[in-house]
Amino acid sequence: MNIHEYQAKSLLRQYRVTTPRGEVVYTSRAAGRVAEELGGQRWVVKAQIHAGGRGKAGGVKIGNSPARIAEIADQMLGSTLVTAQTGPAGQRVSRVLVERASRIEREFYLSLVVDRESQRIVVVASAEGGVDIEEVAESNRDAIHTEYVDPGVGLLDFQCRKVATAIGLGNRTTSFTRLIKRMYRLFRDLDCLMLEVNPFIETEDGELVALDAKMSFDDNALFRQGDVVELRDFDEEDPKEVEATGHGLNYIALDGSVGCIVNGAGLAMGTMDAIAHHGGRPANFLDVGGGASPEKIANAFRIVLKDPNVRAILVNIFAGINRCDWIATGVVQATRDQEIDVPVIVRLAGTNVDEGRRILDESGLELIQAADLDDAAAKAVEAAQARQEVPA
Repeated sequence: MNIHEYQAKSLLRQYRVTTPRGEVVYTSRAAGRVAEELGGQRWVVKAQIHAGGRGKAGGVKIGNSPARIAEIADQMLGSTLVTAQTGPAGQRVSRVLVERASRIEREFYLSLVVDRESQRIVVVASAEGGVDIEEVAESNRDAIHTEYVDPGVGLLDFQCRKVATAIGLGNRTTSFTRLIKRMYRLFRDLDCLMLEVNPFIETEDGELVALDAKMSFDDNALFRQGDVVELRDFDEEDPKEVEATGHGLNYIALDGSVGCIVNGAGLAMGTMDAIAHHGGRPANFLDVGGGASPEKIANAFRIVLKDPNVRAILVNIFAGINRCDWIATGVVQATRDQEIDVPVIVRLAGTNVDEGRRILDESGLELIQAADLDDAAAKAVEAAQARQEVPA
């Protein structure tokens, strides 16, 4: 789960990390009012969407009068911002953050992320802040310093001093140590997966400030993070993914033509690889999980079919906790109730597989059964390509 920049900064302030003064607004008139109330001579207007690279796309602009701030906000609000992370469709801007511009002496990059390989939190820092860290990693890997945190002892002072020295903040070691330790405590307390401050700055007065911030959280831990869940903005998410979550389904939209309904994340990944192997592209990742009822399968079909690019649906189930007869009943129910007009390919294996195949055979529906994953993927790709070639 991701949250907006202004929400991330609010959480940082709760952990006594300094951020610029500002307020999120929804109208141009409010933007001008906020600039007047903040005081100063320059202000920044920042589009609030769940994507990086906003500055390059025109989503971050500076003005030197409240009237100019209102004008900038008016241009941003309601517009569609296209960045490297939004894809070509972009994201609509429904709110902007107005802040008083900071007097910057130096810019840095600082983040904490979960490293899957080492199974530890890692601190990533660089003296080259305010730019895409991926570009820095490609052009000058030595400019990035990493520090792995032992979960048994936590982030230690000597590690903070090492990071400060590596990025040129040796003269601010004490204040930097306080900053990063507060960020680390927030990271642990709120079950973060990523906390990025880019840039954090040293002001002309020597203060360390989180100028921009981004956070994402572990979806599996949200059950104990009620305050974080309240920050979720459904308008920033694919409606199909939001609906799937409500039905206990894990859904991620992709850009292919073969809809996938699978149980288990590993099998879903293997199914997508098999589709690609046969020259197709998956339209989604959808994991129905364990104990999928016929109603759950029917909901999965409905969500997959909301994507107009789907030309065939591949149901690939290896039943353990699940039962093939449940899955087959759900497939038949969905096909009848929803009047599905795209080919449906079904591969069943595992618990009650013979009963499941019998239900499919006796349904009287034109369901294509497959012997194994490779056979299912080949048939699904062939069916999708045949539908693609049919003129509208």
